[in-house]
Amino acid sequence: MDSAAVILDGREPQAGVSHVVGGVTSPLIEDTIPAVLKDTAARFGDRDAAIFPAQNIHWTYAEFDHQVDRLAGGLHALGFRKGDRVGIWAPNRVEWLLAQFATARVGIILVNINPAYRVYELEYVLNKVGCKGLIAARSFKSSDYAAMIADLAPELSSHSPSNELNAARLPQLKRVICMGDDAPAGMLGFDAVVAMGDSIDVADLDAITATLDRNEPINIQFTSGTTGQPKGATLTHRNIVNNAHFTTAAMEFTEADRLCIPVPFYHCFGMVMGTLGCVTKGAAMVVPGEGFEPAATMQAVSDAKCTALYGVPTMFVAELELPDLKSYDLSALRTGIMAGAPCPIEVMRQVQGVMNMSDITIAYGMTETSPVSFQSNVDDPLEKRVTSVGRVHPHVEVKVVDEEGAAVPIGEQGELWTRGYSVMQRYWGDEEQTDAAIDADGWMKTGDLATIDAEGFCNITGRVKDMIVRGGENIYPREIEEFLYNHPAVSQVQVFGLPDERFGEISAVWIIKKPGTEPTEAEIIDFCKGKIAHYKVPALVRFVDEIPMTVTGKPQKFVMRDLMMEELGITAAKTA
Repeated sequence: MDSAAVILDGREPQAGVSHVVGGVTSPLIEDTIPAVLKDTAARFGDRDAAIFPAQNIHWTYAEFDHQVDRLAGGLHALGFRKGDRVGIWAPNRVEWLLAQFATARVGIILVNINPAYRVYELEYVLNKVGCKGLIAARSFKSSDYAAMIADLAPELSSHSPSNELNAARLPQLKRVICMGDDAPAGMLGFDAVVAMGDSIDVADLDAITATLDRNEPINIQFTSGTTGQPKGATLTHRNIVNNAHFTTAAMEFTEADRLCIPVPFYHCFGMVMGTLGCVTKGAAMVVPGEGFEPAATMQAVSDAKCTALYGVPTMFVAELELPDLKSYDLSALRTGIMAGAPCPIEVMRQVQGVMNMSDITIAYGMTETSPVSFQSNVDDPLEKRVTSVGRVHPHVEVKVVDEEGAAVPIGEQGELWTRGYSVMQRYWGDEEQTDAAIDADGWMKTGDLATIDAEGFCNITGRVKDMIVRGGENIYPREIEEFLYNHPAVSQVQVFGLPDERFGEISAVWIIKKPGTEPTEAEIIDFCKGKIAHYKVPALVRFVDEIPMTVTGKPQKFVMRDLMMEELGITAAKTA
């Protein structure tokens, strides 16, 4: 679809209340993910599609499409069928990209697993959605994925990978596919699975693709919540194809654009706004490495002549602080997205000036809304682009409401609710949480506090829920609190966020000790390390005699936050 035809119109609030509706001039795409890729490959087959410098990969769209078909065929040959769930547990590698589109090709639901997860979290998500297969990297940074999988499924050591696995702790998992050379015992090699696809006729894949429906689920992304356990946001082809399309359209993307994607694929930021967004336009995907490194990112931008760059604020800060930043050729850069955490206004200004990204945009959303609901346009006034998260997306409706669910007057603060094509189908296997999040009229309750001005520009002012956003990673206090209650010295515990210049926010924990115990800060932190994801490990630990409570017994996290900020002498930075 021609991005120039997309018009983001009619987005001012009406009738004096904070209720905005996105334009409908540009129609929704009513195709599945594989149909979109086939169309793009047919139109732009000889253009660059996927560039992974660290893996020496440089594919055109025709080559990329062929490799996707090979992996899809291999998965089909192994017995995976439409509706099966296959987990992907890896950093940003070309295998991740292939898995994203190969699973969609034959209707397999891809389950994104955070690369930072440990055994406890991996076991939960695999069993929660009933993953039949798992595609994993061998290792990443300090995570030995192969060893953690073997820990969960010791049966692998004596298992023949030509047969289906039967593991006591992972009863529904039948195949483990490992990236890299020499697959560990009981696992299939990724390249071997790709090679299996050579025996599958493309016509057979086409026949499967023809049975897919755009409204069927194709992706599950885990996000935590007040229950303390991750929830599987279930997204359809229609959800993410359209969000990918409109997100890149707001940046005026065409097939001539080249997007650098250092943000993780397991997030919507990487796999929807990034890879799928490029596929909707025929733009090139440039992936600097497995994980974010500022120098490698700037080198990739320079070498590939990228026109766009994505990142959370902490990534842009790290890039701006490179001592040799001026040595990289950033002359092709013009646009991109800063999102995933509150965007400091001064950082936004520096990115526009120093990094040549005059058309950079800010986007806001959540996994459950595929993800973007608000985004600034490249031609929005500079002040609006640095002090707001933009205006409502096409085909999306948003209102800011009071405690009764009624839209508040323009400029007043309330909770942000959204509805439209982008709202997830459900939380997988969790009807109660789904009903709590989405009302009978289709409104998704975001839990975020916001204001909308008379022109329709939105400002995120806080959170109804207590979520902490550390460098783009969502941290949910309840999950960490429940984990810490397993410590023998913890009587009561409260986790809350504090402003931080580097990460945006960090987590702090207040603990009331059990009588007769004397735990230390180091002991609490060591208790967390290796058992929960590194970004969830509290940065600060304090032992207290009491927790501030309301008269009804609810913890007052804002009081704890204020007291800690006063103790540490820190203030909250102004953001959009």
